[in-house]
Amino acid sequence: MTSEPPKNEPLKGDALRHFKSQLSGGWHFADEQRLEKQFKFPDFRKALDFTNRVSEIAEQQGHHPDIFLTYGEVRLQIWTHQVNGLTENDFVFAAKVDGIG
Repeated sequence: MTSEPPKNEPLKGDALRHFKSQLSGGWHFADEQRLEKQFKFPDFRKALDFTNRVSEIAEQQGHHPDIFLTYGEVRLQIWTHQVNGLTENDFVFAAKVDGIG
């Protein structure tokens, strides 16, 4: 069982790796503070449609990633701003995104 830090502290080390192992491939850490993934699409319209679907999840969850949109590509950065790092909620959000990607 992974011991989690208090809710006001970010996950570190083994806890991060544990939660990441439950996601589909392609996610990586940026300085153990952000979770990132790049999604490829055949054109701008499909990338924009995906972005809109991610935004719906973000609104439902009250958890908003940074979204970088360009022709045929969307890159997401997820983290919890209050702790300037990653929490379990970030991984839940990432799993929901994987469900549409």
